[in-house]
Amino acid sequence: MSYQLSAVVADVELLREQTVGLDHAVLAALRQDFALLPVTPQLVEELTGALPDFATAEPSPAQPFQLVLSPALAELLARWSRQGPVAYLEAEFAGGLGHQSSVVWLGGEVSWGPHFDGTLDRPRAEWPINAALARLGAEPGPWIDPFAELGLHLERDTTGWLAHGRRGLTADYWDELAEEWELRQSGRHQQPDRPGPVGDWGIP
Repeated sequence: MSYQLSAVVADVELLREQTVGLDHAVLAALRQDFALLPVTPQLVEELTGALPDFATAEPSPAQPFQLVLSPALAELLARWSRQGPVAYLEAEFAGGLGHQSSVVWLGGEVSWGPHFDGTLDRPRAEWPINAALARLGAEPGPWIDPFAELGLHLERDTTGWLAHGRRGLTADYWDELAEEWELRQSGRHQQPDRPGPVGDWGIP
């Protein structure tokens, strides 16, 4: 299975305030009072007045994002960060290969990044998305890392996150479904061993 992410993540109230009245902004609930804003071409055009550009080459340390963060878009996210930290996150995986990138703004300027990783061979806490989420204030919990703790593994692409937000789902919704399924299976004496919270979330 594949995984793709292009999103802004920040405190839910911050994002709600900054996106109120926008036609193409859909907020998807995460844990710990964070929210995810899927970044679509329609949203970029609504925010900046121009269609987005995308890099023609594969992402790399020199060009960490597929979406070109235009001055207008970067300045907008920097303005949002005057109310609290704001991160832009990208990831793409397929067949065990892929990359992830992130950048964080705070107080109207870039406070960390951008960072790119195409191998993910360092400690998990140093992966770009986990490091960015920690800088947003994500707290440790029972899940394997901040990515899973906030619930970023629950949808696998922008379409999924848009549906998640439009349906008003919480990050705990899927946990509740899993628990319900396990109860039904247990009642039939067919309950399998429960897997760990998340293994390699980006490398199924």
